[in-house]
Amino acid sequence: MNAGIVGIGRYLPEKIVTNADLEKIMDTSDEWIRTRTGIEERRIADDNTNTSDMGFAAAQKAIQDAGITPEDIDLILVATVTPDQPFPSVACMLQERLGAKKAAAMDVSAACAGFMYGIITGKQFVESGAYKHVLVVGVEKLSKITDWNDRNTAVLFGDGAGAVIVGEVSEGRGILSFELGADGTGAKHLYQDEYIIMNGREVFKFAVRQMGESCINVLEKAGLTKEDVDFLIPHQANIRIMEASRQRLELPVEKMSKTVHKYGNTSAASIPISIVEEIEAGRIKDDDLIVMVGFGGGLTWGAIAIRWGK
Repeated sequence: MNAGIVGIGRYLPEKIVTNADLEKIMDTSDEWIRTRTGIEERRIADDNTNTSDMGFAAAQKAIQDAGITPEDIDLILVATVTPDQPFPSVACMLQERLGAKKAAAMDVSAACAGFMYGIITGKQFVESGAYKHVLVVGVEKLSKITDWNDRNTAVLFGDGAGAVIVGEVSEGRGILSFELGADGTGAKHLYQDEYIIMNGREVFKFAVRQMGESCINVLEKAGLTKEDVDFLIPHQANIRIMEASRQRLELPVEKMSKTVHKYGNTSAASIPISIVEEIEAGRIKDDDLIVMVGFGGGLTWGAIAIRWGK
């Protein structure tokens, strides 16, 4: 049995905060932000919108796209570091709101790599035959843990949600290989105290090295080469880190997803948000070989090679 993505959806808050808006409240400039990160604007959820609300909206779309009902879901996995509260989990909140009465539910905490961890966890349940449909949601309300007085981090983050249904796909399609990893010795470089604390230089060095290595590793595991890759979907953290991954795969610019300029770094939500963007633009087609790769606090990382389609 091959597991893959059979449905997908996303949610983005309506409020747009541009670099020009940030210039008014902190010592920064549009040019400084764009040249260092590639970010031009980001979406920020209002005070009445919680992480679970965004996750619910994205999940509804993924369920509809998969052509199933909430009662068909066997497991809900929510990747987030910004739950509404410590417990109950966002996954349990979604289980109740969706009416997914038979689904088990839990949150996954791997920061920006959380969606990769969630997808691969779901894959195991589907391919073992234990479960038929797994809902995986990547969702963050990073605005609530962002220090808006710290110009080094405040310019980076945005809010949003993406969701997929992992289920059985036709032969030759689906998840071909994966890599998950962690290095707890790097935890001191990216963590939450009250707000997000980041050693940008160290995180940058780690991400450039690990994202490129992970892309190559999943291709080797699948018995594929760089020439086989049709599209790269990197975690949308920083355009310079993303470019390093693209260059490692020797891909042309048009074969890499870029949404960071519109949405900023949405952590666990960035990859599924980007997948929807590329599908809607017609840049991802059935039977394309796609590499997804992400990294996050922990330090954590993950990559997937997937043959797209049901």
